[in-house]
Amino acid sequence: MTAFSDRFFRSLLAALILLASASLAQAFGLDDVGARASSLASRPYKAPAVTLPTQLRELDYDAYRDIRFRPEKALWRAEKLPFELMFFHQGRAVPEPVRINIVEPAGERVVAFDPALFDYGKNKFEPQTLSGLGFNGLRVHHAINKPGYKDEVVVFQGASYFRALGKGQSYGLSARGLAVDTAAPEGEEFPRFVEFWIERPRANATSLTIYALLDSRRVAGAYRFVLTPGVETTMQVTARLYLRDKIGKLGIAPLTSMFSFGENQPGRDDYRPEVHDSDGLSIQLGDGEWIWRPLVNPRRLLVTSFGTSNPRGFGLMQRDRSPASYEDPEALYERRPSAWIEPVGHWGAGRIELVQIPTPDETNDNIVAFWVPQSLPSPGKPLDIAYRIHWQSAGTTPAGKGWVVQTRRGRGFGKKVDGEINYVVDFDGPALRSLAASADVEPVIWVDANAEVRERNLFKNPVSGAWRMTVRIKRNDAAKPVELRGYLKQQQSTLTETWSYILPAEADRP
Repeated sequence: MTAFSDRFFRSLLAALILLASASLAQAFGLDDVGARASSLASRPYKAPAVTLPTQLRELDYDAYRDIRFRPEKALWRAEKLPFELMFFHQGRAVPEPVRINIVEPAGERVVAFDPALFDYGKNKFEPQTLSGLGFNGLRVHHAINKPGYKDEVVVFQGASYFRALGKGQSYGLSARGLAVDTAAPEGEEFPRFVEFWIERPRANATSLTIYALLDSRRVAGAYRFVLTPGVETTMQVTARLYLRDKIGKLGIAPLTSMFSFGENQPGRDDYRPEVHDSDGLSIQLGDGEWIWRPLVNPRRLLVTSFGTSNPRGFGLMQRDRSPASYEDPEALYERRPSAWIEPVGHWGAGRIELVQIPTPDETNDNIVAFWVPQSLPSPGKPLDIAYRIHWQSAGTTPAGKGWVVQTRRGRGFGKKVDGEINYVVDFDGPALRSLAASADVEPVIWVDANAEVRERNLFKNPVSGAWRMTVRIKRNDAAKPVELRGYLKQQQSTLTETWSYILPAEADRP
């Protein structure tokens, strides 16, 4: 064979491999998973069968964590592909198994459970008791922090929960495939991802495609996730949902986080100034207005919402990135990612809902935010929705405007008047820093009928460079909540996003 023939043969072979991969991608897609979801929705819901040996059922938290996947067994490691897969063992916390498939040029294949894939640590199990078990989730590894080492970048485990990381981040808030009747009196329904399909990546791939089949008592659905890790890890999400029955509140693109206490809730007996995975809800409404609502840890369930059409985005943000704000070198709250939801296409009319649940400490996720469509299709009809999730460090902020960097509550030096409450709100950003301290900037403050503004001030902080707005209000009825809003303007120009705060009723106040 001549050198030319050899090169021609190799090029032809490479082209055929690429063609086979492209044909495979066309052969398997969201329509295939959607057909299974439609079929599921047409039949009565069947709860998953869970059979765990007694030893696994009785494992405590630390003992279960001692069961670890063997890294050397990671799928695609031996082939040196840019992505690797590892799997989670069934256990007490997440007893339901999930089926995991790999989509390859030769077709689909099931990843079979094998105890040899795991290091059981100090746990002692009889081998025969592990037969017939399965995985309860998966994780994806990819090099984002340094070449040559593949970091964990996304995890799917438990119900429809998943969480991801960008460069230099530590796990914090989570996303979900779907939220059903969150905070409803009759109780929440938790749909589950029951099966996954992961496309085998090419040798130079920068993204990984994952399909998932969702099922629960009143809804089934098909999902496609296109994961692109990096400084900001993004996930393109495309979903097709089928209702089995009417649902009171369907939460699209839900985010779940934790807020225990922070600068707007002083008085905790804790050496750490703040403890939270997120410190606020950021929204860009359909009309372009930006809103920032600081999170609270209420004494009673607190549900608020923002009505709009075709929202431009929303997310739970961790804006405070100073380690001194947390003083926790183990938890590293300053490294927790923000998550921004960017809708794709027109979502129509609805509302962004924020659910805040009381929690005594940081061990419970107590914050949920999601989109609630104003109308839903009838059972059996598809609901298609698409969006991107941006897992960020810097966070998404208004372009060309200032934004809130901190909200503080409490009085400074001076006599406290009964019923009066003081807030200090700092706005920052390049557009504000460019203004001189003498600029004709003024605060616009609004409070509802349950309060009156006693004093307002605004000045440019000579130390930080931010603009500080102070507000002192007098609440009329302590048994009722108060809503406050504020922003900065210069003549007729709005300079900042809107600070939107809910002061819970005194009986509910943290």
